[in-house]
Amino acid sequence: MTEGNGWLDRAIEALKEPVQFGDAFDRHVMAEIEAGPGPRAWSSRFWTILDWLRRGRPVSVSPLGGLALAAGIALVALLGQDMLEPEVQGAPVAATVDGSVVQFVIVEPAATAVSLVGDFNDWSAAANPMQRVEGNGVWSVTIPLTAGRYRYAFLVNGSIWLSDPSAPPTLDDEFGRPGSVVTIGES
Repeated sequence: MTEGNGWLDRAIEALKEPVQFGDAFDRHVMAEIEAGPGPRAWSSRFWTILDWLRRGRPVSVSPLGGLALAAGIALVALLGQDMLEPEVQGAPVAATVDGSVVQFVIVEPAATAVSLVGDFNDWSAAANPMQRVEGNGVWSVTIPLTAGRYRYAFLVNGSIWLSDPSAPPTLDDEFGRPGSVVTIGES
């Protein structure tokens, strides 16, 4: 023991000794445990929580807080709309196949002219000009094709070649221009 701290050392030694409770104490504790409410069933807790969630609660929001909340909701709505309908300006959209009639579509709002060129029309820009759908930058053309495999591309404003990103990827043609492939029927 250290000098000057005799009372502290005696307290430490006293705390090191085990405490003995009698049998009466053990019986009392066990009786309280047995008499008390048992563990609540999970379903009972679930309905209590559900009831707590259903109860109405007053909510107060300052005018500035309300404005911030409204701005946040508007921002989420705008971002959500962009995520649902991503802007694909300049990116072609997949061609849809219906029997032997194929519709080719591209979104190019800044284009003044778009043509579908491919080995089915000898890569002629004049053979399949695409029509602009009113006001949204979508260009479309539908052409009949017999069964087979065809390479094609979109020619924008007479000089910009675009491949169809939703079509199977292909190597550029021998002139370095991008292209896509569509297969009709079994080939």
